[in-house]
Amino acid sequence: MKRFNIIAILLLALIWSGCSVSKDLSLPNVAPGLFRNAIQKDSSSIGDLPLKNFINDLTVQHLIDTALLKNYDMQIALKNIDAAEVLFKQSKLGYLPELKLQVAASSSRPSDNSLNGLSLNQFTGSTHIEDYSANLGVFWEADIWGKIRNQKAGALASFLQTEEARKAVQTRLVANVAQGYYNLLMLDAQLEIAKKNLKLNDSTLRIIHLQFDAGQVTSLAIQQAEAQQLNAAQLIPRLEQNVTLQENALSVLIGTLPQSINRTSRLDKMAIPQDLNAGFPSALLSRRPDIKSAELALNVANAKVGVAKASLYPSLIITASGGVNSFKASNWFSMPASLFGLVSGGITQPIFQRGQLKSNLELAKIDREKTVIQFRQSVINAVGEVSDELTKVEKLKTQYSIAEKRAQTLQQASKNASLLFKSGMANYLEVITAQGNLLQSELELTAIKTEQLNAVVGLYRSLGGGWN
Repeated sequence: MKRFNIIAILLLALIWSGCSVSKDLSLPNVAPGLFRNAIQKDSSSIGDLPLKNFINDLTVQHLIDTALLKNYDMQIALKNIDAAEVLFKQSKLGYLPELKLQVAASSSRPSDNSLNGLSLNQFTGSTHIEDYSANLGVFWEADIWGKIRNQKAGALASFLQTEEARKAVQTRLVANVAQGYYNLLMLDAQLEIAKKNLKLNDSTLRIIHLQFDAGQVTSLAIQQAEAQQLNAAQLIPRLEQNVTLQENALSVLIGTLPQSINRTSRLDKMAIPQDLNAGFPSALLSRRPDIKSAELALNVANAKVGVAKASLYPSLIITASGGVNSFKASNWFSMPASLFGLVSGGITQPIFQRGQLKSNLELAKIDREKTVIQFRQSVINAVGEVSDELTKVEKLKTQYSIAEKRAQTLQQASKNASLLFKSGMANYLEVITAQGNLLQSELELTAIKTEQLNAVVGLYRSLGGGWN
């Protein structure tokens, strides 16, 4: 009869293990139909392109490969994945019973004047008692309300979150490395412009000195020309400093000690991609690592609500143990006389725990609602980032076209001013002004070209590209 009752309890546990006490909260649909400022052609997006298909410069690819291998943030992200994988593997064993092996030996001597001492002397003729046991214990909690299932689901979502976190680190790292390299090319170009302009100022200063000696100009002309020359000369060490600082920053980013960065490209040779289709915002939900992480966070929150709610309901625990037990060491493993066994099952229903379980459930629900809000925010932020980068790409193209025409005009103006100055048809102020305007326009042109390259990489990252 007892055996029948135990079997009945086990069958009941298996039936109840399919029950669930919580309902998962679904994700809200917050993605718009189109990006602002996007010229929609089709559903294709540059975010779907593999990294090496989008960034085809070999030097940048090499730097990115080094960063993915040596960058410390990337290494930490990989270790987080390893830790989450260990926890997930452990959660998959939640349905299995716990097994414990216990071996114990004890010896006690009660007082001769105590009841235990008098009884021991009377029945065994001994002043002490020994006990030797070895047993294997089994502890199993039936997953009646889906608590273990929710714990497993939460562990899986947490594991996947760490993978999405790695992808997010990688997309940010790829963008930072590429943009750091483009900034380095810009500084190279600006340094070249500054040195060229300094030579031009030197030539102008020599002519003014000759005119001063001939009594054609005053000392003010020499002072103005020298000031212009010193302004160009001062720019060179500043740019050289920035080059070194950018190389150091890029070295640290790729996980190496500060060193010179080899570069075979020139800024004026870097092409700006023309076909930059963004696709539809709904695709961000499956491509952007931060949005996927926010989605998985909701899975974790749903699982925690399920665990918290299951804690309010009865839990069925089955325990069993068996082994050998003896009062004498010599008879410890005497078979079958020393064998013993025990099986028990119990249902525990929480009644009053000072509101702790109910508070845990309410807090879990609040956290789940917060997760939904954070998901909405992550989608809006992502769409906003894409719209920002699309605006930059479009407007910088116009700015570059204007700046390029301005630089070409000032180049011609500077040449004309020099020729007119040599022939005495223009004064030194016109030459100095033309050269100063040319310097600023050429520096601005390189800055806009770099902003264009950075905006293209920023658009690629904001669309979820860079992790594949």
